[in-house]
Amino acid sequence: MRNLLILLIFLGMLSCGNSLSEKENQEYIKKGNDISQATFKALSEKLTEQMKLGGPAQAIPFCNVEAIPLTKQLSEDYNVTIKRTSDKLRNQGNKPSARELEIINNYHKLISEKKEITPIVEIDRNNNKHYYAPIKLKANCLACHGKVEEFVSIKTDSIIKSLYPNDKAIGYSEDDLRGIWSITFE
Repeated sequence: MRNLLILLIFLGMLSCGNSLSEKENQEYIKKGNDISQATFKALSEKLTEQMKLGGPAQAIPFCNVEAIPLTKQLSEDYNVTIKRTSDKLRNQGNKPSARELEIINNYHKLISEKKEITPIVEIDRNNNKHYYAPIKLKANCLACHGKVEEFVSIKTDSIIKSLYPNDKAIGYSEDDLRGIWSITFE
């Protein structure tokens, strides 16, 4: 009995060490928001530039080759790991972890219940801090992620399918949950 009590106390001390104060939680949410917004801005500016140069026919191949390297560069700049992931992937290199998929599914559930979805900060068993936040689809994203023949032309759809044969990231409407930001602080 005494050994069980000692074990429970020890486990309790370990679990207490893996939680954030409300102040720390808010600090990581702010950092995560700042990093995800800066990353979105960088990606969006590059894609907007490509759209102006040649529309989706130019932007899709650019995104196919440059989006992940740009995200990796920003990860290095911020000393974090930045990932965009979804339950409806376009690029298999963005496949969600089991935990990321749980969070995406929980966001879908909250949306279906008409509840607010907000960023989440967690600490894993290795004491790494993780930030997760919803990615909502913007109107300018519909040219490549919207409904075919409504927002996405047949030509654009064929370009997408040629570069992403297993694409599932289409058929969205504005403000739909596209996926999540997943940022690991190192």
